[in-house]
Amino acid sequence: MRTEKHHKGWNEIKTNDSWALFKIMGEFVNGFEKMSQIGPCVSIFGSARTKPGAPFYELAVDTAKKIAEAGYGVITGGGPGIMEAGNKGANLAGGTSVGLNIDLPFEQHDNPFIDPDKSLDFDYFFVRKVMFVKYSQGFVVMPGGFGTLDELFEAMTLIQTNKIHKFPIILVGTDFWSGLVDWIKNTMLTVKNISPQDLDLIKVVDTADEVVEIIDAFYKGNTLSPNF
Repeated sequence: MRTEKHHKGWNEIKTNDSWALFKIMGEFVNGFEKMSQIGPCVSIFGSARTKPGAPFYELAVDTAKKIAEAGYGVITGGGPGIMEAGNKGANLAGGTSVGLNIDLPFEQHDNPFIDPDKSLDFDYFFVRKVMFVKYSQGFVVMPGGFGTLDELFEAMTLIQTNKIHKFPIILVGTDFWSGLVDWIKNTMLTVKNISPQDLDLIKVVDTADEVVEIIDAFYKGNTLSPNF
C-alpha cells in the first residue's frame, strides 16, 4: 500500500526553516574557513556519468595535471566522472586537490583522489556554489548536464552583472559546445538579450595546453585573490 507523503503546514515549515538557518550558517562558516586556506585554484566541471577511459575523462585528467603543474590547485564537485578525473590529475601532479561534495540520490559519492583535509560535504547547493565562485581563479567546463550548465551560467551572470571579479571561463570540447555557443550568438545576441561584449566571457578550446595558456595569460595582468 502506498504511503501518502506528509504535507507540512505553514507553522511546521516556519519552525523547520528557522532551525535550518543554523545548518546553513554552519556550512558557510566551515566552507569559508577551509577554502580560505587552499590558495589559487581552478574549478573543473563536467558530467558525473563520464567513465574512466572515455576521451573527455582522460582529457580532464591531463588538463587538471597541467593546471596543477602551472601552480594552481584544482577544485571539483568531489564526485565521479569528470570530477574524479579533475581530482586525479591534480593528485598525479602533486597539486592541491579539493572536493566540494553534495549528497545526491543517484550519482554522487566521494572520489578517492581528493586531499583528505580538503574534502567538504554540503547539503545545500547554493552554499556549495558560493564556494566555487568565491575561491576559483577560473572555471574549466567539460561536457556535462544540467548541473554543469547551472555552474556555467551562474558564473557568467555574476561576472556580467559585476557581482564578482572577472575570471577565465573555458569550455572544453568544440563539438560539444558549438551548438550552445551558436545559439547564444545567433539567438540571444540577435534579439539583444545580451550585449556583444558578453560573448567575451567564454572561450572554447579543445586541448589542455590551451586551457593553461588562457589562465596564465589572464593572470599576467590580474591579481590572484578571492572573487568577492
